[in-house]
Amino acid sequence: MHSISDTLLPHYPKLEGMPVTAASTVGPDELAVLKLLALGGGLSGDVKISCSGLADRLDASNQTASRRLQRLDSADLIDRDTVSDGQWIAITEDGEGVLRGEYEDYRRIFETAVEVELEGVVTSGMGEGRHYISLPGYKRQFEDRLGYEPFPGTLNVDLTEDSVRRRSALESVDPVSIDGWEGEDRTYGPAVCYSATIETDDGGSYDGAHVIAPERTHHDEDQLEIIAPEKLRDTLDLEDDDHLTIYVGDN
Repeated sequence: MHSISDTLLPHYPKLEGMPVTAASTVGPDELAVLKLLALGGGLSGDVKISCSGLADRLDASNQTASRRLQRLDSADLIDRDTVSDGQWIAITEDGEGVLRGEYEDYRRIFETAVEVELEGVVTSGMGEGRHYISLPGYKRQFEDRLGYEPFPGTLNVDLTEDSVRRRSALESVDPVSIDGWEGEDRTYGPAVCYSATIETDDGGSYDGAHVIAPERTHHDEDQLEIIAPEKLRDTLDLEDDDHLTIYVGDN
């Protein structure tokens, strides 16, 4: 089975995936600076700042402001170009992902339901989904926890670039956990499932599917795998390269 974000890191889950030494340098103070940079236009292009100006905004010393920028830079959350009268700074894709994760957390606090909208195109998989979905240790749990026996295979979707970045927001959605188990010859890892509704460009819709992925992985963030009681390709009359919108939300 393919990928989704790893189990959450303590305190700052959106930093999962960056080197431990970099992640350990970024805390709430640095995230506050990242937020200020975004409010100043750092998501749409380079913004020019000075350490003294940032220090005034933070009510901190110039050295403290400089140190927080250095930590964001070391964690690859910003790009910096130092000039004679300041610094040009842009928020990276990783930095945007961190901010999106924070946004989704606040949505979860203040809104009753969380829904993440992802887009992509249908693609042919390698056939691994069929094998894993049919294994008895998983199959029994699907029936018990999802309420159905999945069709033996997965619908594979290549996500758009925007949706790859937005995928980290799935960490704010309540998953259905599928436990790992031991077979005769090997151990099979745990997985997570997220309730999903699929819409096609020609008006087709399917409710009651689930996005599925291993619980711990860093790979294939650009691909989504979906299971359902029916063969989704036939039910929705899908072919490779057909565009889909997938709405993922709490169960």
